[in-house]
Amino acid sequence: MNREKIKIKDSERSRRIVVAMSGGVDSSVAAALLKKQGYFVVGVFMKFWKEGNGAENRCCSIDSEKRARQVAKILNIPFYVLNVEKEFKKKVVDYFLEEYKKGNTPNPCVVCNKEIKFGFLINRALKMGVEFIATGHYAQIHPVKYREAVISARPKLFDWVKNNKLLKGKDKKKDQSYFLWQLNQKQLSRVLFPVGNYTKPEVRALAKKFELPVAETPESQEVCFIQNKTNDFLKKYLKSKPGKIIDVNGKILGKHQGLWFYTIGQRRGIGFSGGPYFVVTKDLKNNNLIVSKNQKDLEKKQLIVKNVNWTNSPKLPLQAEIKIRYKSNIAIAKILDFGKNKVKIVFQKSQKAVTPGQSAVFYKGEEMLGGGTIE
Repeated sequence: MNREKIKIKDSERSRRIVVAMSGGVDSSVAAALLKKQGYFVVGVFMKFWKEGNGAENRCCSIDSEKRARQVAKILNIPFYVLNVEKEFKKKVVDYFLEEYKKGNTPNPCVVCNKEIKFGFLINRALKMGVEFIATGHYAQIHPVKYREAVISARPKLFDWVKNNKLLKGKDKKKDQSYFLWQLNQKQLSRVLFPVGNYTKPEVRALAKKFELPVAETPESQEVCFIQNKTNDFLKKYLKSKPGKIIDVNGKILGKHQGLWFYTIGQRRGIGFSGGPYFVVTKDLKNNNLIVSKNQKDLEKKQLIVKNVNWTNSPKLPLQAEIKIRYKSNIAIAKILDFGKNKVKIVFQKSQKAVTPGQSAVFYKGEEMLGGGTIE
């Protein structure tokens, strides 16, 4: 449907909100909760880039669109489809490939959140005459009560709120605050996370209560635009660049076909016997892959983080909890100013497989303070 045809009646503007609906249980319940609370909900399904004919993007497959449309019909809310393939390809897929080409291991979901879900969609909502959006993310923004009061009264006043705090979701197993570290105050001031104060089982129970046909919809943990394995995808877009595989003592063990086919800490698929070997680092200058049999060679006591974004700028130095991967445990560390939008992280205990390109995200208790990209 043409983007410009989305219209909101003047009588519905005081409590209007766009909900990004993916056809999954989380965004569907988010829409249902807001509808129940009296908001005028507009469901929007975004179609992302997919690889060629016959391929599907997991986040916006044909079945996903059908489910989202069905939920919107049950909730009796307007439903629109936005084609953002061009924007997604440029901002997310091209970034993904460029980072791998540099020898990094990127996190495309972080960039998608900033550029597409909370960048493009907010801008599109504003053009529609809608001040706020909501998603099915497991995270929370405080102060909630004040936010809701302002939305109900005069939405534009909410621009005055500059100290939004981004908190972990109630369900610690599903918490998605890690992927939201690039959001700024302007974006946070226009976002609601209706399911952030629920656990996943509670959300599925709500879907059944609302009689939505998505209560048992399975989840996908893979990169949405990749059909099979990441390396299979990379081989289609990045040429081979053979080099040497060398152990930490300088002994040549074999050959690789491109540093982008490996990630720090990788054990399987290195390509020769006598191991197990672990990828320790990438010598980009000489195109060498450095490996070791000793896992302790993967440990680092400190690292540099670039492109730092703070939700609320703290005073440095600061002791905080750090996550260097989505599934990694919290690690206590000191954050030091390193200049030029960089910080230095010094851990209390050494961390394994610190991976350039991944996100290092900073927490203080339940609050997500910000994050950056591991250099």
